[in-house]
Amino acid sequence: MPSHDDLIDDAPEQAAPPPAKRTRGSASTSAGASPRTSARDGRVLGQPGFVLHSYPYKETSLIIDMFTRDHGRVGLVAKGAKRPFSKLRGVLQTFQPLSVSWSGKSELRTLIDAEWVGGMLPLERTALLCGFYLNELLVKLLARDDRHPALFDHYVSTLNQLAHGEPAQIVLRKFERALLKETGVAADLSRCTTTRSRVEAGGDYVVDPERGAREAGAGEVWPVVLGKTLLDMEREDYTDPATQAQSKQLMRFLLAHHLGGQPLNTRQILIDLMQL
Repeated sequence: MPSHDDLIDDAPEQAAPPPAKRTRGSASTSAGASPRTSARDGRVLGQPGFVLHSYPYKETSLIIDMFTRDHGRVGLVAKGAKRPFSKLRGVLQTFQPLSVSWSGKSELRTLIDAEWVGGMLPLERTALLCGFYLNELLVKLLARDDRHPALFDHYVSTLNQLAHGEPAQIVLRKFERALLKETGVAADLSRCTTTRSRVEAGGDYVVDPERGAREAGAGEVWPVVLGKTLLDMEREDYTDPATQAQSKQLMRFLLAHHLGGQPLNTRQILIDLMQL
């Protein structure tokens, strides 16, 4: 198995990465403009992104798992980011909108520059834990270098809703469902897979993680939910307390399946705190 040294570009460590040239494509200068990419050296400039996770690399550097708008989840080496006077020390924080630039074509690229964009409220208390839960889902369910611009926008919207005190159970269910749709594993919940007819609101159903909804039989081991819950989830209507309760159990079951047994550490913390 290759080491991290085999996966990154061979460049000397610097006390602070040189700032990228500001362009109209930078997210910090024009929110609606498109970042620039150079196919020759794999250089990407001014890409909107968020830090999902980071961990130490060698003595003074970090490896960053970054979620970007146009390149999906990418791995970046922030050389010298742990040095006392590195400009990156206070920038590479979770839940902060960034404009990031990198170079390289290997599995782990080299971070050139990162700038704080601003414009979002910080997450606090339970909302902060919810944010870490979102990040853990993205790290474990998104493949590297698969672009998901719609999911990126949904992630930004979800962080804003959490920061403004929107009900966490509803906000998280919507994001979980959007994540499964974006990764191509979410079936149409409004249709019964065995009859191809529309789900009936008063009927009992189970959801096969690989196929979709079907009528519940006797002795089901999968979560049994009302047809109304499935219809509500399909149209993102979580106002009914019964829908909130049943969708929580259903999404927990579906995510566990698609995670392939990987535990979600932040979910257990949230369950202990507020039964999400």
